[in-house]
Amino acid sequence: HLIKFPKATIKKLLEFVPGPDFPTGAVLAESPATIRDAYATGRGSMRVRARWEKENTGHGTWQIVVCELPYQVLKARLIERIADLINQRKLSLLEDVRDESADDMRLVFTPRSRDVDPEQLMELLYRSTDLETRFSLNMNVLDSNQKPQLMNLREILQAFLDHRLDVLIRRSKFRLEKIEHRIEVLEGYLVAYNNLDQIIRIIRKNDEPKPLLVKTLKLTDLQAESILNMRLRVLRRLEETQIKQEHGALGTEQQSIRSLLKDSAKRWKAVAQEVVQISKNFGLKTDLGRRRTEIGSMPLTVVMPIESLVEKESITVICSSKCWIRAVKGHAEPTGAEKYKEGDKARFWVHAATTDKLVLFSTNGRFYTIGCERITRGRGHGEPLRLLVDLPDDEDLVALFVYRPGRRILVVSADGRGFIVPEEKVVAQTKVGKQVLNLKAGVSAVVCTPAEGDRLALIGTNRKIIIFPLEEVPELTRGRGVTLQRYRDGSLSDAICFDELSSHFVSLFFQKLQTP
Repeated sequence: HLIKFPKATIKKLLEFVPGPDFPTGAVLAESPATIRDAYATGRGSMRVRARWEKENTGHGTWQIVVCELPYQVLKARLIERIADLINQRKLSLLEDVRDESADDMRLVFTPRSRDVDPEQLMELLYRSTDLETRFSLNMNVLDSNQKPQLMNLREILQAFLDHRLDVLIRRSKFRLEKIEHRIEVLEGYLVAYNNLDQIIRIIRKNDEPKPLLVKTLKLTDLQAESILNMRLRVLRRLEETQIKQEHGALGTEQQSIRSLLKDSAKRWKAVAQEVVQISKNFGLKTDLGRRRTEIGSMPLTVVMPIESLVEKESITVICSSKCWIRAVKGHAEPTGAEKYKEGDKARFWVHAATTDKLVLFSTNGRFYTIGCERITRGRGHGEPLRLLVDLPDDEDLVALFVYRPGRRILVVSADGRGFIVPEEKVVAQTKVGKQVLNLKAGVSAVVCTPAEGDRLALIGTNRKIIIFPLEEVPELTRGRGVTLQRYRDGSLSDAICFDELSSHFVSLFFQKLQTP
C-alpha cells in the first residue's frame, strides 16, 4: 500500500499495523488514540497486560489462570514478588499462587474466598505486580545517512522500503557484473571453437602464447586467460552447444537487469513482489507469523476500595508527646504500663483500623494524612512521625484523629480567628501536607475539633469565655477565617462545640476556669 500511495496517512497505515506484536503474546490494553499518537510521533508508551481466564473448580469455587505474560517479564521473579506481597498481607484478596506450567504457561491464582470479584482481584495484581507493564516505543533510529532521527510509522516503513530498493539495485548491479564477466568468457570460448587449430598451433610454438592470442584473434586479456585454462574435455561438441545455450540465457537476463536498472517503476514493482513473498512466508496466515499479542481496549476504571488492598484489622494508634508513633493490635486502652523514650509520654490514643486514614493537624495550620497500614507495628517505641510526613522540627501536633468523610472540622488560631472546614477538604495527597488555616507571623494554630452541636464556646488564657451559636461560624476551605474571640492581653486557650442542653459543657467550663 505504501509503494502505491507514498503519502498514505498514519490512520490508514494503522489498518495494516494495528500495534506491536510481542513473542510472548499477552494483551495490548491501550486505546486506539494512544497507539495512533505513538506511531504518529515515533515515541510513546503502551500498557501490556497478562492474558487470564476464570476457571471453575466446582462447588461454587474458582481460580484465575494466567496463560501469557507481558514481554520480558520473568516468571520466577514474578511468582517470588507475589509470594512476598502475600506474606506482607498486601494482597488481601489472594490466598495462594502456584506454577503449573508444563509445555504451556499456566500460573494459578487462588482467591481468598469465592465472594471475591475476579476483575477486582486481577486489577489488584495488575497494580501491584508485573502482570501489567508499560512498553516504551522509541523509533529514534539511524537513517540511510547514518544520522539519528525520530521517525513516525510512515517514515520508518518508507525507510525500510528504500533499503529494500537499495538492496535490489546493489544486488542487480552485482549480478550484472557477474553476467558480463561470464558472457565475456563464453564469447572467448566460442572464438576458440571456431579457431581451434590455430590456437593449438600458437600454444605449441610459443612459450608465451597469451599476447599472440590477444593480437591474432582480437581477444581480451580475460578471454585469452580463460582459453589457456580450458580443459580438453571442454572441446567436445556437446560442450559447445551448452556454452551457446548459456550465452543466450545470460544475454536475456542481462537485458532484463539493464531494463530494471533504467526503469524506476519496474524496480518498485520488484520490491513489491518481494514484500508479497515475505508476507506469504511469514504473514499472519502462517504459523510462524501469526499474531500473538491481542489488541485489547483501554481497561475500564475498576474502583478498588482500600479493603481490597489492605487486610482490615483493628489497631490502636499511639502517638507520644515527642511525636513518636506506633500501632498495636486490637482496640486497647491505656494501662499506664506502656513504655516511651526517656522524658516522653503518651499524648494521642486513637482506635482505628488498618484500612483507615489518620488526619493530623499541626501548629503551622497544615493538615497531614497517613494510611494506618503504614504505621509501624510492635511493642517498641515506634518511629518518628516526621519520617512519615514533612512536619517541621519547630512545629507540633494539635490534633490526631481518624478520617470520617461528611464530618466538619473547626480550626482556630491562637489569635482567636477560625472557621469550619469540611473534612473532605483537609485530606492531603503528599507528605508536605495541605495548608488550610493561614496564620500571621508568630501565631500558631491551637484548636482542631469536630464541629458537632449547636453552640461554640471559646476560652482565652485570660480566663474569659464566650459562647454563641455555631451556625454563625463561616464554612471555608482555606483562609484565616473570622475573629471568634478578641484578647487585649492573652490568646486562645481552647474551644469546644456542644449541644445547648449537654451537661458535658458545664464540666468543661468549670475545668477551664479552675485551670491556673
